Amino acid sequence: MTSVVEGEVARFGGLAGAWWDRRGPMAPLHAMNPLRVGWVDARVRAAFGGPARLLDVGCGAGLASEALARLGHDVLGVDAGAEVIEAARVHAERLANVKLAYRVATAEALLAGGERFGAITALEVIEHVADQPAFVADLAGLLGSGGVLVLSTLNRTRRSYAVAKLGAEYVLRLLPVGTHDWKRFVTPVELGAMLRAAGLRVTNVAGMVFDPLLGRWRESRETGINYIMAARKD
Repeated sequence: MTSVVEGEVARFGGLAGAWWDRRGPMAPLHAMNPLRVGWVDARVRAAFGGPARLLDVGCGAGLASEALARLGHDVLGVDAGAEVIEAARVHAERLANVKLAYRVATAEALLAGGERFGAITALEVIEHVADQPAFVADLAGLLGSGGVLVLSTLNRTRRSYAVAKLGAEYVLRLLPVGTHDWKRFVTPVELGAMLRAAGLRVTNVAGMVFDPLLGRWRESRETGINYIMAARKD
């Protein structure tokens, strides 16, 4: 199993009931979601000329999955945690006229089943998986020809340790203590190498920073803490 760390699945499963609380433990993801989803949507539409069949791996309770479905994509959200998938399904019951489904599954299980997708997202996921290069290879295998893969994660820098680990978890209490293991953070160079080793071509990289003046996250050239990367299967 390249993607599943049982402790991580249990940790996030325990937060399933609070996932959609904008002031709860997932508040940082709620704040970041418009930037992530808009960035994904722009790259997918540029590649396909419109919406695509999209797989959201490690979807949790569906923050990005729902938003992408609302934009017209045909979305399948998968996660190894049954509790978060149930929370995603319950929250999606109020939606109408969207193509959105959820499944308790892993990337390697979908790959073994022969499924393929035009676009795949794994947002704030790779830092929690068991084998990062193998996980990226599985995602690449799930892409159809010309497909787009987008991952967002945390860079392994001194700044990210100070801000995203110590600051967010221990000082400001924006995240539950233990949410992240700084040693599992991935540099853009490392992630790019994994993508190329999996047969993909990196097309875009951008930093994601919180702008206190605007009160929201914005795209930046600064990748020292959070960043997002897109790759293409030619």
